[in-house]
Amino acid sequence: MELFSVEFYSALLTIVFIDLILAGDNAIVIALAARNLPKEQQKKAVIWGTVGAVGIRIAATMLVVQLLSVPWLNLIGGLLLVWIAYKLLVQEDSHDDVKAGSTLWQSIRTIIIADAAMGIDNVIAVAGAAHGDTLLVIIGLVISVPAVVWGSTLFIKLVNRFLWIVYAGSAVLAYTAAKMISHEKSFERYFESNPSAEWWFPAAIIIITLAAGWLTNRRNQQADKQKSSEPA
Repeated sequence: MELFSVEFYSALLTIVFIDLILAGDNAIVIALAARNLPKEQQKKAVIWGTVGAVGIRIAATMLVVQLLSVPWLNLIGGLLLVWIAYKLLVQEDSHDDVKAGSTLWQSIRTIIIADAAMGIDNVIAVAGAAHGDTLLVIIGLVISVPAVVWGSTLFIKLVNRFLWIVYAGSAVLAYTAAKMISHEKSFERYFESNPSAEWWFPAAIIIITLAAGWLTNRRNQQADKQKSSEPA
């Protein structure tokens, strides 16, 4: 896409928002990994751990961007992203397995390894939003770094307070997934010959994803209420 065009800025904003909405787990990992260090070393662990993690993430994302040119991988990536968008709404992850490091290097290593293991969803989402533009990947992740390192705690509080932010994030991911699927070469002819599919297909994916997440959350809440009302 043309550098610094409206389309470029739109994709860049999407990437930054995706990084933020998926950064909650990463912020928790960073906090847990550095919690046993002296305060003067915690900042170093956070900074260097994040630098290493972001470096790996940029490389992984650019690799995925290149792989998306392989037939059917856009479809596979899009379907995975729909699942990620759904899991974002019903996420109940535990971080008990994240061990705090007793030294600066151990904490940095834990942050990098844990982030790499947990960052697959972010890599797929950003690669899909970039539409093959590696410059967008780099700029988007570089912009997101300060927000992830210093703003994640605040963002987590906002997400916990305003549930609609999570649903908005899931909608963005679902929209990105729909665009990935529609960019699959095997489907391009259909979407080119049916212009209306450019809006109804993403809308359908978003509605189905949000509805599935909402219904799952409602069912889980009802199950929890039933359990709490049962006599001990």
